[in-house]
Amino acid sequence: MTPRTIRVWFLVHKWSSLICTAFLLMLCITGLPLIFHEEIDHLTDGQKALVATDAPNKSLDELMAIALASRPGEVGLFFSFDEDRPVANITTGPRPDVPGELMTTQSFDMRTGEVVGVFTDEGVMHFILQLHIDMFLGLPGMLFLGLMGLLAFVATVSGVVLYAPFMRKLAFGTLRTTRSTRVKWLDYHNLLGIVTLAWVSVVGLTGVINTLATPIVQLWQANDLAEMTAAYNGQDAVAPDKLGSIHAAVEAARQAAPGNRVQFVGFPGGAFSSKHHYAVFLQGDTPLTEKLLTPALVDAQTGELTAMRPLPWYVQALLMSQPLHFGDYGGLPMKILWAILDIITIIILGSGLYLWLGRRSNAREPGMVAAPMAEAAE
Repeated sequence: MTPRTIRVWFLVHKWSSLICTAFLLMLCITGLPLIFHEEIDHLTDGQKALVATDAPNKSLDELMAIALASRPGEVGLFFSFDEDRPVANITTGPRPDVPGELMTTQSFDMRTGEVVGVFTDEGVMHFILQLHIDMFLGLPGMLFLGLMGLLAFVATVSGVVLYAPFMRKLAFGTLRTTRSTRVKWLDYHNLLGIVTLAWVSVVGLTGVINTLATPIVQLWQANDLAEMTAAYNGQDAVAPDKLGSIHAAVEAARQAAPGNRVQFVGFPGGAFSSKHHYAVFLQGDTPLTEKLLTPALVDAQTGELTAMRPLPWYVQALLMSQPLHFGDYGGLPMKILWAILDIITIIILGSGLYLWLGRRSNAREPGMVAAPMAEAAE
């Protein structure tokens, strides 16, 4: 590359990094406990242990009645199931389109109907999650963080482009430990950046996709969901007290897709369903297909299956990105790896900030070259 080209890439790397660094530091720091959110929740949510019993599972309608009886005046919103234990999670709220902060989720032993956990959008982990997702600014905050994620990807790519010419006189991974503190940190910054390139790119891009969750769901509603429910256009929404059996709806979906597992059910009027249907989301039985959901729409009054089709590619991309972003694919070992790489990324961001803040004073040190590009190539 010519000196002019290198200069352009250097400016791209510098300014894309500077603009997004503070927000990336916040995302990395808040993301660290979120990697272990399941383990932290298990330690802090006070869940009761399940009793040993051979009793058969209660019907979903019985569990729904128990949940609503404990939350007078509320309606059902979501119904989901644990994968590794006989537990149903029922989310309720004052109305079908209630915001997340007004929802309450109760976990029930499906055999006894006993409450084994209650979750609300409160506490330290919820605060950290909201800060990480949208900085408490809703959709504008999510889109802003998505822009910061794109800038971070630009900074990563430009850093890779600059690494070869900057280090052309040195062996790969050289750490000049006998040089000044600034040169040593520059070498650490470059080496760690190259080592974590793939991880930073994957987590950054999946994070950007996650910030588009609301527009993606709205696009699905406006296209696929509208087509699947076109026959109900002009009909009044089903009132919560007129809903038919959720147990029958789930069974109808299971019969239409044998071998699939029900992940969750969206009630009429919510973000993942129409005003007239239970939306039963089915997942496959392999590590890959369990992330690829297929919604089955069941008439909320008659219990008749009216439509079923796979989610479009952009929704599937969102569903694949969410667990990958937090390392939820490989159990605890992968989460530990994600945490280590997250800490290394914090070091990269901190060292980059240190190199920029100290550029003037260090440029006057004996043997230092003022221009960062010349310094890196020494």
